[in-house]
Amino acid sequence: MQTPSATPATATPATATPATAPSWTVGDLTVHRIDEVPLPPATGPWLLPDATPEVVAGHDWLRPDFAGQDGVLHLDSHSFAFVVDGLRVLVDTGIGNGKQRANPAWHDLRTDYLERLTAAGFAPETVDLVVLTHLHADHVGWNTRWEDGAWVPTFPAARYLTARAEREFWAGYDMDEARAQMFRDSVLPVERAGQLDLVDVPAEGVQIVPGLRLIPTPGHTPGHIAVELADRGETALITGDCVHHPVQLAHPAIGACVDIEPERSEATRRALLASLAGTDALLLGTHFAPPTAGRVVAHGDAYRLQPVPAA
Repeated sequence: MQTPSATPATATPATATPATAPSWTVGDLTVHRIDEVPLPPATGPWLLPDATPEVVAGHDWLRPDFAGQDGVLHLDSHSFAFVVDGLRVLVDTGIGNGKQRANPAWHDLRTDYLERLTAAGFAPETVDLVVLTHLHADHVGWNTRWEDGAWVPTFPAARYLTARAEREFWAGYDMDEARAQMFRDSVLPVERAGQLDLVDVPAEGVQIVPGLRLIPTPGHTPGHIAVELADRGETALITGDCVHHPVQLAHPAIGACVDIEPERSEATRRALLASLAGTDALLLGTHFAPPTAGRVVAHGDAYRLQPVPAA
C-alpha cells in the first residue's frame, strides 16, 4: 500500500530487543516473519474505508487478533524470510529507517528491523534474493540504507526481483513528489547498482527456483505478484497487498483506497481465495497482525481465516 500525506497516523518505533522470529513450516521449509512495526489504528479506516466497525462487528472470528472490540482493524508491517533451493530469500522490505515520507506513521522511522532479520539468521550480507511483490513505499523501504552520505543497497550480495510489468508501469506513471522520493531513495539506488532483475510473470506464474513461484495478482498495482512456496506436497502463499486484511476474506469486494485498478483487484482476490478455500495451503498475510497465517475456509457465501499460530 502507498499512503498519501493526508493519513493522520503515527507509529511507535520498535526498540525492544529482537525476539525469536515467529515461523511456520511448509514441508521442510521454514518461513520466518520479520517484524518491523505495528501500523497505527488510523490505518484501517483510511486504507479499507468500507470495512466499517459495523461490518467488522458481524464477524466474531476477527476478534481479538485481527480487530479490536471497537471494530478497529489491526495491521502490521513485516517481511518473510526463508531458504529455498539453497537461496536465502526475503519477501518485501517494509518501510525502512530514516526515510522521508509524507505519511507521519512512516516518516523517519528508527526500528530494529535489521537486528530482527539478523537474529532470525538472515544477516543482510547473507541474503541472496529479495522478492518485491510491488513497488510501494511500505514494501521497498529496506531495499536501501543510508551509508556514507548516500542510499545504498541494504543487501549487497542479493538480486532484487520484481515483475517487469510493475517496473514498466511506474516508469510511465506521472508520480507525485512523495512517490518520486520513494523511488529516489529505495528503488533507483538498487537499479544503479545493477541489482534489480525484472521478470515476466505469465498468467500461469513463473518458477524462480524449485519450490518458489511468482503468481500474478494484479489490481492493487498492475504488476503485483504473490509468492508461492511448495515443498513435500505442502504449499503457502504470501499475499503482498492483493489481500490486506482478513476482513477481505469475508467481504472480497472490500478494496483498498489505493488500488490502481479496483475492479481488477477484487476479481483477483476472489479468484485467489476460491483457489485456496478448502485446501491445506497456508495463507501468509503481508499486513496481517499475529497470528498472521491461516487456512482459507468457506464461511457463508464467502470465507474466513482459520488461524495457524506460529511456532
